[in-house]
Amino acid sequence: MAAKTNRLSSLDVLRGITISGMILVNNPGDYGSVFKPLKHASWDGLTPTDLIFPFFMFIMGISTFLSLRKFNFELTKQTFFKVVKRTLLIFLVGYALNWFDHACSGNFFNFENIRVLGVMQRLAIAYGVASIVAMALKGRYLLWVSGVTLLFYALLIKFTGSEVLNPENIVSVIDTSILGTARMCYQTAVDGVTFSFDPEGILSTLGSIAQVLLGCYCGKMIVESKKDNHKVIEKLAVFGTILLFTGLLLSYGFPINKSLWSSSFVLTTSGFASLFLGLLIWIIDINNYKKWSTPFESFGVNPLYLYVQASVLATIFSILGVRVVVCETWLLPYIGSYGASLVWAISFVILNWIPGYFLYRNKIYIKL
Repeated sequence: MAAKTNRLSSLDVLRGITISGMILVNNPGDYGSVFKPLKHASWDGLTPTDLIFPFFMFIMGISTFLSLRKFNFELTKQTFFKVVKRTLLIFLVGYALNWFDHACSGNFFNFENIRVLGVMQRLAIAYGVASIVAMALKGRYLLWVSGVTLLFYALLIKFTGSEVLNPENIVSVIDTSILGTARMCYQTAVDGVTFSFDPEGILSTLGSIAQVLLGCYCGKMIVESKKDNHKVIEKLAVFGTILLFTGLLLSYGFPINKSLWSSSFVLTTSGFASLFLGLLIWIIDINNYKKWSTPFESFGVNPLYLYVQASVLATIFSILGVRVVVCETWLLPYIGSYGASLVWAISFVILNWIPGYFLYRNKIYIKL
């Protein structure tokens, strides 16, 4: 546990919005009865749900820059192992969540079929690589490294024909050859063929790393503004608008695709995140309209812990049949399948918020 550091309240609020959003969309009462805005795009395209994870990664980049600044971006033995230790811890927690879900189905020691990657694992890898790059470059050239990475990834996907959803997709081929089909998710092509494809795969992590680096650059802009929030908003507005329009224009040649974490997806979602953060700074940090944001700040100060808590509870409820009983027996007869599914998801978010609010009120911050 650690003490809370001085930072913009809006950072915690936006982080909390993304975590509560993740819990909401990951836990519908009925996966077959979900309103379209709460679903991911099946392949190309962008829905409100597709903004949640990249928003978190962008904010993680800002927090990473602010954290590394305390060490003056010195890549020493101490800072290197500090980053590696945190990276491994977050990765192992993510893998443990996959194992727990597997174990609750009765397969305690069947490690051959446990998914290796996932949300936490992607966060870990992107954080670790971006942190080491930022320290190696002394906090400079972040935008250039991110841009070159996105360009390389876009060209690789385009010239291998991997923007098409099929078994020959290079992202899927690399993951399959390294991880094995039993440790991956599956995707269904337009022709009905089902094949191994991991939405948090190895190669597509390149886009995630670039996104964290864009967040780091945003953190640099915030620091250089020297606590002048009006100047911060101006920079975020300009930066976000440039990223957003660049991503939308690029999408004509390189489609916006969350499953691939495509370069246009990174730019577009980072643009939205930058603009949204600027809006929150204006509302919360400048005009002091904070009462509405307390629930989200409760999520935002302990984000990874509450995400893990929600994942564990969701698995337990599923095994015990709680979700089915509540939705099908108590809710569905009165508000229909879609209404029951949404009410369950919102109620599950509130359930996870209760211990989060207790931690927040008692200034307990659980760090991974």
